[in-house]
Amino acid sequence: MVSLRRDLSVRTRMTLLSCVVMTLLCTALSGVILMSAHGHATDDRSDRILLADVHTVRQILRDPLPSVLPDHRIAVLQVVAPDGRIVAANARMLGHPRVASFTPRGQSVRADQIICDLPRFPHRCLMVVAVKIDRPGGEWLIYGADPVVAWYVDLSLLAALLLGSMLLIGATAIGAYRTVSRTLDPVDAISAELAEIASTDLGRRVPVPEHRDEIWTLADTANRTLARLEATVEQQRRFASDASHDLRSPLTAIRTQVEESLLHPDQAHWPATARAVLAGVDRLEAIVSDLLTLARLESGAGRADDRLDLSELAGSELARRAPLTGVEADLRPGVLVRGDRLELARLLTNLVDNAARHATSTVTVSVRREGDTAVLEVTDDGPGIPPGQREIVFQRFARLDAARSKDKGGTGLGLAIARESARRHGGELNVEDSASGARLVLRIPLAS
Repeated sequence: MVSLRRDLSVRTRMTLLSCVVMTLLCTALSGVILMSAHGHATDDRSDRILLADVHTVRQILRDPLPSVLPDHRIAVLQVVAPDGRIVAANARMLGHPRVASFTPRGQSVRADQIICDLPRFPHRCLMVVAVKIDRPGGEWLIYGADPVVAWYVDLSLLAALLLGSMLLIGATAIGAYRTVSRTLDPVDAISAELAEIASTDLGRRVPVPEHRDEIWTLADTANRTLARLEATVEQQRRFASDASHDLRSPLTAIRTQVEESLLHPDQAHWPATARAVLAGVDRLEAIVSDLLTLARLESGAGRADDRLDLSELAGSELARRAPLTGVEADLRPGVLVRGDRLELARLLTNLVDNAARHATSTVTVSVRREGDTAVLEVTDDGPGIPPGQREIVFQRFARLDAARSKDKGGTGLGLAIARESARRHGGELNVEDSASGARLVLRIPLAS
């Protein structure tokens, strides 16, 4: 049953559901109609039998009573004398025993009863109405009877109800299928478009219906998802291109140095060559390490949630590094945050390293509170960053033209890693205005 339900389309399931509901409604309505009609027909038949009994009573009172009574449109009509003899009956019941033996009780002159399987009416049930009258010599009984009303009342009524129900169910099925089909046509268009979109044409978008309903929301969400996917794929392509260039450069340098030494092995200075190769390997290792770090951060891997003093962390990291000339610190105590000590330490190190590579003489690190936000600033007195390029510096392998000649040992990923770490801590890292040089500002929420 579950497998069948999975194989059926939404159109078919909704159509079947509508048909089932309409079938139940038609069945209930037909049952109510049949019950009402059956009740009215039964009352009408009982009244007709009673009327035939009353006519017979009048004949008894007028005397003489004929032995053969008119039918009065009922099946059975008998008159029983006080001594129990059948003194009159309709033509169908001549010579047959009395249909019933019950009599009205007490002061009542009428009694009704259903009697089945009489010899004259096998496999049938009769509605019998008995009426008694007092005459000189005793009580006379008149029995009138007619077959009970069938549950369906009449075949024509049953046929009409069945035909009407079938027409209603059929109309419901057609209407439900067409309505659901019109509703799901945009979904089919969306599915067809998504099925044709490949990684080479992510600029395509699914059609959006005119009416703002749930399907409009689905299409809009799909298009926004495609836009994010396109941006991500484009970013990955640029990243792969930039990474291949930055990885190829050290490899090319190492290969060139080794090949030159092998061409003139007697004249080569092998210790110097080894040191150059080692420097290239160190650069490759730094790039690969930063790539892995950035991939881990962007994958949403879990992080620690320790309670930290940002000023204490910055002070310990600056003290742990080799003494740097021109580094000034303004660390105000009591700036408590929650986060990963290693990630925040790496963030600070990347900012300080970036500032140190571009500073003329001084790098300043400060930590303070602003409302419910912790603020970490790293500034330098270098050439600064033009306003139009303040977002470019956070891209992978991004280097400004003015910085390329001064960048010694940078991988081009430090600021990208720092911004991703800031986002993972619920904050933001931006380049802000400064009187001179570059000013990078980290803002993250204070610990509650």
